Amino acid sequence: MRPLLIAAAVVLALLVGGLVFFAVRAGRAASAAQAQNEQLLIDMAQRDLEREYGQLNDEFATFENQRQLVLDDSVKRELNDKYEAARVQIERLQQELSDSERRSASEINRLRNEIETLRNLLRHYVEQIDRLNQENQALRTENQEIRQQNERLTSRVDQTARENRELSERMTLAERLNVTGLNITPLNKKGKRERKVAKAKQLEVTFTIPQNNSTPVGEKTIYCRIVSPSGQLLGNGGTFPFEGAQVEYTCQRTIEYAGEEIGGVTLYYDVNTPLIAGEYTVELFADGFRLTSRNFTLQ
Repeated sequence: MRPLLIAAAVVLALLVGGLVFFAVRAGRAASAAQAQNEQLLIDMAQRDLEREYGQLNDEFATFENQRQLVLDDSVKRELNDKYEAARVQIERLQQELSDSERRSASEINRLRNEIETLRNLLRHYVEQIDRLNQENQALRTENQEIRQQNERLTSRVDQTARENRELSERMTLAERLNVTGLNITPLNKKGKRERKVAKAKQLEVTFTIPQNNSTPVGEKTIYCRIVSPSGQLLGNGGTFPFEGAQVEYTCQRTIEYAGEEIGGVTLYYDVNTPLIAGEYTVELFADGFRLTSRNFTLQ
C-alpha cells in the first residue's frame, strides 16, 4: 500500500511541476508579446515624430523666405532673434532624433510637445509677418499716393511758373515802345530828298511812337542801326548794351516820353563814304528791346 502512495505522490509532484513550468513559460511569452507590441507602438510614434519634425522644418524654411519681406529693421531684428532661438531648438531636436534608435513613450511625448510648441511659435511669427506685410503694403500705397500728389502739385507749380513767366514776358513786351511808319530817305547837301543814294549827303530815318499806357514814361534813348547792301554797319556812333553784349549803332537820339503819341521822330546819319544802290536794313532799339527792323531798297 505504501509503495502506491509514494508513486501517487511522485506523479502528483510531476504534474504540479509541469503545470508551473508551463504557466511560467506562458507568462514569459505573454510579457514578450506585450513588450513587442509596446515597442511597435513606440516605433510608430517615433516615425510620426520624425515626420512631424520634417513638416516643422519645412514650415521654418517657408518662414525664412517670408521674413525677408519685412521692411522694418527693428521688427526684422526681433523676429530674426526669435527665429534663431527656435532654430537652435530645432537643431537640438534633430540631434536627439539622430542619437538614439530607440526611445521611450515618455521621451517621444516630450519631443512631440516641443515640436508643437515650436509650431505654435512659428504660427505666431507668420501672423506677425502677415500683419507687417499688410502694413507695409498700405504704407507703400500711401507713399505712392503721396508721390502722385506731389507730382501733380509739382506739375501745377511748373505750369503756374510757366504762366507767370509768360505773363511777365507779355507785361514786359507791353512796356516796350511801339514804332510805326518807319522810313529812310536819302538827302542832298541842301537837306532835300535825293533820288540817287550814291549822291546822298545824309540819310534821314523817320518814324512815329504811338501812345502806350503800359510803357513807363521818362527819358528814352533810341539807337538806330543802318546796314548797307554789302552787310556793313554804316557809321561808328558807339555801342549800347543789348542781351548781354555791346552792340554798335549808327546814330542815336534821346527823347522825353510822356505816354502820348510822338510823331515825326527823326534821326540823321551823315554820309562819309560813297553809298551804293541796293537793300538797306534799318533797326531801332530802346530800353533793351529791338523795336523794329525793316528793309528798304534805295536806288
